[in-house]
Amino acid sequence: MSRFKRRSGIEIKTPEELVGMRRAGLVVADALATTATAVKAGITTAELDAVAAQVICSSGATPSFLGYLGYPATTCISVNNEIVHGIPGPRVLADGDTISIDCGAIVEGWHGDSAVTVQVGTGSAEATALSEATRLAMWHGIGAARLGGRIGDISSAIEDYVDSLATAYGIVADYTGHGIGSAMHQPPDVPNVGRAGKGPKIVLGMALAIEPMLTAGEPDNSVLGDDWTVVTDDGSIACHWEHTMTVTEQGIWVLTSPDGGEAMLARLGVPFGPLAD
Repeated sequence: MSRFKRRSGIEIKTPEELVGMRRAGLVVADALATTATAVKAGITTAELDAVAAQVICSSGATPSFLGYLGYPATTCISVNNEIVHGIPGPRVLADGDTISIDCGAIVEGWHGDSAVTVQVGTGSAEATALSEATRLAMWHGIGAARLGGRIGDISSAIEDYVDSLATAYGIVADYTGHGIGSAMHQPPDVPNVGRAGKGPKIVLGMALAIEPMLTAGEPDNSVLGDDWTVVTDDGSIACHWEHTMTVTEQGIWVLTSPDGGEAMLARLGVPFGPLAD
């Protein structure tokens, strides 16, 4: 059974439990890769959701999202000005659309959670640049995690990277990353803006979902009448990337990346620390 730090309520996993989370993470990685490959003009978001569901279920896993607080689908698919939590349905994708696909899976009680943004056909230069900025902001946040460091180190790294870019992007502060393990959402929150050295301490056995959301315009947002889909108020495009990760004694292990994060961590000069693979 997992142990909990009494003061913070943060779930601390054993090495064996983190290996179990890795199995869930690989299912999510496969589901996202397969679904992203299926993206094309003319397909509906419901059809893409079915692709992800088939991969997850055929792996013997259970979708994390389906039924969560009443959510009706396996994935969240957010299109263009939708930031997060878009519900798959009859919407037909068109060339040039930008879509974020968010997916979770459960294997033997352990959760993995990840998101990618892809272009339908030929994406605009603006949308492609925004997606890449979001992806790299996520990796800078992941790379800032250290044993004995603080959650604010991750938040600050994301914010600092975005602020360093020549293009001014909006950082959505209303939605955050989170702890993850035997439940999909757990303490602590992992904000996408913040100060280094603040927040809960990063310790062995902590697993975190890091998920920046950036907008091409202002980050102000609203929830639609379906009570799920979050959209930009100014209609600007949004992108969302996410990985589940942990910090071991050897370095960082990205549980939802097929290579465990090794290639990107090497680019950042950050130690890679898998427990097993």
